[in-house]
Amino acid sequence: MTGSRFHRRTVLCGLAALGGSSWLGSASAQPAKVAWPSRPIRLIVPFNAGGATDIIARTVGEALSQRVGQPVVVDNRGGAAGILGTDAVAKAAPDGYTLLLSLSTSMLINQFLYTSLPYNPQKDLTLITQIAAAPVTLVVHPSVPASNMQELLAHAKANRGKISYGSWGVGSYAHLAGAYMSKTQDADMAHVAYKGEAPMIQDLIGGQLQLCFSSAQNTKPFIDSGRLKAIGVTGLQRMDILPKVPTIHEQGVTDDAYAIFGWVAMGGPANLPRDVMEALQQHLRGIAKDPKVLERIAGAGFMPLMNTPEAFRENYRRDMPVWKALVDAAGAKLD
Repeated sequence: MTGSRFHRRTVLCGLAALGGSSWLGSASAQPAKVAWPSRPIRLIVPFNAGGATDIIARTVGEALSQRVGQPVVVDNRGGAAGILGTDAVAKAAPDGYTLLLSLSTSMLINQFLYTSLPYNPQKDLTLITQIAAAPVTLVVHPSVPASNMQELLAHAKANRGKISYGSWGVGSYAHLAGAYMSKTQDADMAHVAYKGEAPMIQDLIGGQLQLCFSSAQNTKPFIDSGRLKAIGVTGLQRMDILPKVPTIHEQGVTDDAYAIFGWVAMGGPANLPRDVMEALQQHLRGIAKDPKVLERIAGAGFMPLMNTPEAFRENYRRDMPVWKALVDAAGAKLD
């Protein structure tokens, strides 16, 4: 056993307590006053350039630009676990010219992690589409004497206070999953938050960290070269780009903390005009059929989704109590 677990069938019953969300991500019934788009679109990514999220943003932004005939400018606003960039979108004019491409961290998880936020993700954002599911890899420095999840958990437990793990920001899945591992194994692991995945991976390779959860986009080259050792991947199915790396779940560690995964999604300010939403959805449906876009998404270690706003809202409601339970189980509540 790996310690206390939380289960979907238990936490789902708490959904009603999280507040009604019949308006979650809704678009305004008012039509757009002008044809959209008639000028450049700004796509805010609340994380630093160079990470997997940034790569997906530039891929989708380029495809959208080609379809709408206007520039789509990717604006990286990293910092504060995605809060700064997401807040900028939440407070932008709801005209379709400022959009968000982010992770579940800033769009969903932060509301349970922080006691206060400058934005309410359920009221201040329109949910447009989940672009991709985002399982991640769990990797360790080659010096760590573990080749699978069971061995890693035993090593963490036996080396209390001696292990450091990295994340791409406070509140990220990498942070929460590491905190959960530390708590369930009584390992007292030290958390080191970075401004993006790239510097985190470099410190892991250099031995300043012992382990981290990170996107396959960033870890695969170093796994292939032997500079990092893959322990497993999150979610319930293996990644196409790392078919030989088993999921943590199939290794017998079935905690939901390692079975769930985040997502990459597009959003906008609340009350986007209906005409803008309809036009944007039409373009996104076309992008979802573009093999080059799908190849780039899969190549980054993600699973393409490109779903409808309705499906996004349903998935959001389903995921809310699960992520809340993970935050609670990890003991990661922040001011």
